[in-house]
Amino acid sequence: MKTLLGINDFVVKFANVNGTGSASANSLFAKAIFRMGIPVSPRNIFPSNIQGLPTWYEVRVSSQGYLGRRGGVDIMVCVNPQSMADDIASVEPGGYFIYDSTKPLAPQLQRDDIHFMGIPFTEMCMREFPTPRLQQLLKNVVYVGAMAALIEIDFSVLKGLLNTQFKGKEKLISSNVHALEMGFRYAREHFDCPLPVRLQQGDNIAPHIREFDHILMSGNTATALGAIYGGATVAAWYPITPSTSVVDAFSKYAERMRIDPGTGKKNFAVVQAEDELAAMGMVIGASWNGARAFTATSGPGLSLMSEFLGLAYFAEVPVVLVDVQRSGPSTGMPTRSQQSDVLAAAYASHGDTKQVLLFPATPRECFDMTVDAFDLADRLQTPVIMMSDLDLGMNDWMSPPLEWDDSRQLDRGKVLDADGLEQMENWGRYKDVDGDGICYRTLPGTHPSKGAYFTRGSSKSEMAVYSERGEDYVQNVDRLLRKFETAKQYVPKPKVKNAPGLTKPASDLKLGAMFFGTSASPSYEAVEMLASEGYPIDTLRIRAFPFHRSLDDFIHAHDLIFVIEQNRDGQMRRLISNECEIPPGKLTAVLNYSGTPITARHIAAEIRETLNAAGGNVIPLHPETA
Repeated sequence: MKTLLGINDFVVKFANVNGTGSASANSLFAKAIFRMGIPVSPRNIFPSNIQGLPTWYEVRVSSQGYLGRRGGVDIMVCVNPQSMADDIASVEPGGYFIYDSTKPLAPQLQRDDIHFMGIPFTEMCMREFPTPRLQQLLKNVVYVGAMAALIEIDFSVLKGLLNTQFKGKEKLISSNVHALEMGFRYAREHFDCPLPVRLQQGDNIAPHIREFDHILMSGNTATALGAIYGGATVAAWYPITPSTSVVDAFSKYAERMRIDPGTGKKNFAVVQAEDELAAMGMVIGASWNGARAFTATSGPGLSLMSEFLGLAYFAEVPVVLVDVQRSGPSTGMPTRSQQSDVLAAAYASHGDTKQVLLFPATPRECFDMTVDAFDLADRLQTPVIMMSDLDLGMNDWMSPPLEWDDSRQLDRGKVLDADGLEQMENWGRYKDVDGDGICYRTLPGTHPSKGAYFTRGSSKSEMAVYSERGEDYVQNVDRLLRKFETAKQYVPKPKVKNAPGLTKPASDLKLGAMFFGTSASPSYEAVEMLASEGYPIDTLRIRAFPFHRSLDDFIHAHDLIFVIEQNRDGQMRRLISNECEIPPGKLTAVLNYSGTPITARHIAAEIRETLNAAGGNVIPLHPETA
């Protein structure tokens, strides 16, 4: 039988039942590898019910620092009979299937090309621990202990993490450490340890990983910190998976960083509205009054908010919206990830609207882009929508540390104070004085007699006076389009990387690939696979809409371009084709909409099929440096 080999380069997957306490044990496993200085990328794949359905936790270990899903499983740890047949089928030939052997494995589940390793987790816990609940919880810790022996996790690191997690609760520490030791001893006594697929500290770690003190954090946490540092003081929201933890984290950090040192009073407000529409209305009101305000939601909430997004666009009120995308339409799969709100967000609301979108790919970018979103919203006087997703938002990602320049000043844009109003003759709220489509505004109470105006969602003149004259309407919407063009110079530019030169390329076509958000990491890896096969592909990572002019240049410089995204209809491809007037045939869609994050193998296979290619190896590249 073939045996898989891999030092710091493999995929482990845990198959559990939702609600059994497996999440903390699985997280302990991933954090221990990370603490050993080995690049790791964990993903929690969980159902939308509270308890009872299958859940998985996939951990990719990659010395090259690949953050995306590779595809395939090298070691499966299965303690859920419900999903066992599918879990066995997902293991790579030569891989390992570790299961609870308290009950014998059914003969029909056997495969002759993988290694079966039975450990009686349930029996061991029933013998050692007194209550059913404790037996269930600590069974998860037992398999982490077994994995420590099998792949050589530093046992002292695991114990250190438990000491930190249960600090002050000595009984919990001792029982968890005992469970770890039980699994560790059993694996050592019954199997050849370590496996050929294992960890090794300090071995062959990519230079860009060694150079930085990376952190492990979720995109939603980084987004919340970005809102704090971006000056946000108001969050109005309605809870919805997978965005809830954005506002939860913002509230937690605001309790520490938004308290007046003199009075002890809060300098922030977090308001749970009755629905998403009301939440957006509150944000618009707070922003109009001068606060930096935001809300967080997912696809269904975006749909409800679209009417108010149109108001903010047309009345020109700064708004920041964080859209943590999930599978749709309707309720869809609430705990699965997609990039399927692109068109809904870009043209949110009825009539002629175009909204500014930002596409982060890492927690670091979630932080940076959230800060930028508040500056952009104020500068452009328009909604700015952060397009995250469940994969980035709710999973822990390895990321360079967040950085902040204390000298940075928040950009409030064209806001007139009392002196500015005194100096400006014949001020009108919707007059384009500078020719960039962005007008001057005031905040309520700025001047005792000047600066008052109506904020209108209806048609108006330059002076904010209600008007149904066609000329006034056309002048206003044309100016808004001019402002959208101005936005191109302020939004983040795409990241372009040229393919390595090959002496004998397998195709005469000039090839390119475009992607965004969480499609980036597996796309870079797939492109490197194909480069090793003779297919050099230049890449462009989209980071914002409106599209920078370099995107149009990239398209025209290539014969064939693959647009890689996670939705059914190729929404980014359609948006590019529409906005840049590109013939659709020049853009080939590479899609995944299963709800689980796209993999490098899937991307490479789709491109390879188009190019009629086959086979290949991987060349390293890290998305943070791309």
